[in-house]
Amino acid sequence: MKNNIRNVRKSMNLSQEELANKCGVTRQTIDAIENNKYDPSLSLAFKLSIHLNTQLEKLFFYEEENK
Repeated sequence: MKNNIRNVRKSMNLSQEELANKCGVTRQTIDAIENNKYDPSLSLAFKLSIHLNTQLEKLFFYEEENK
């Protein structure tokens, strides 16, 4: 799964730390999600959507990996 979190977060002038605090996770978690190293739980995905004021479908999208 890919995401647009970094772009949306930066357009809102939020740091990773600020977003992490709003969502109740660490800055490292936000970094891992933004770098596609970690897929968030559904609960965290909704929190990100709420705090970034962006529809879930615009934050996350599926890209099939090459086989």
